[in-house]
Amino acid sequence: MIDLHNHLLPGIDDGAPDIDASLELARMAVAEGITHMVCTPHIHPGRYDNTPDTIAAALKRFNDALGEAGIPLQASAAAEVRFGLELMAGVADGKVPFLGEWEGHKVMLLEFPHSEIPFGAERLTQWLKDRKILPMIAHPERNKGVMRQPSRLRPFIEQGCLLQVTASSVTGHFGDAARDVATELLRQDRVTVLATDAHNRDRRPPRMRDAVTAAESIIGAQRAAELVTLNPWKIALGHFE
Repeated sequence: MIDLHNHLLPGIDDGAPDIDASLELARMAVAEGITHMVCTPHIHPGRYDNTPDTIAAALKRFNDALGEAGIPLQASAAAEVRFGLELMAGVADGKVPFLGEWEGHKVMLLEFPHSEIPFGAERLTQWLKDRKILPMIAHPERNKGVMRQPSRLRPFIEQGCLLQVTASSVTGHFGDAARDVATELLRQDRVTVLATDAHNRDRRPPRMRDAVTAAESIIGAQRAAELVTLNPWKIALGHFE
């Protein structure tokens, strides 16, 4: 399986605080059947001021440690980019790492504020699309605004934005409301990938197997498998060639 959203890089956001924690999470991921990861530390101006350079340095530490520990995990990196006008400057300056590509567009993992979908957000996503950048909206099922009104996603779906649902949402880890939205998105064939959004061992581990099993009961084994193999590989192939 391929995981396109996680916070395993050491010490650069609210995920793994150090390399020992990174390796512990990596071992857990491998035990789940995850073979490839694109690590996605936050780029959140004023909170996590990561750049391609800070991310590349953390990725090198991680990969070196994986090799020394003999952990069979292939890791690359991009970023989870916070919604805001600052990302326009980041795109213009080439300071936003991308997840990969999808049908001729670069793919950006885009995070909205957890409490809402900002008013007029579809104007920024259209701005990105006009520049051949396709937003993949991170964990929409956990957004409180979407929980209250799932139709808030419609403009982004109509634009062709991709959707990344957190694996543990499908199994109910984030509550009934998030599970209900995730289930409906699966039924409507709106989900592009399932990903762990792993942060730590206890509360946010890199779990995937149970979610795939749960998704199989909703959309069947083949479609469920595509969300953790075919689709993420199509996006991230360039990271691992």
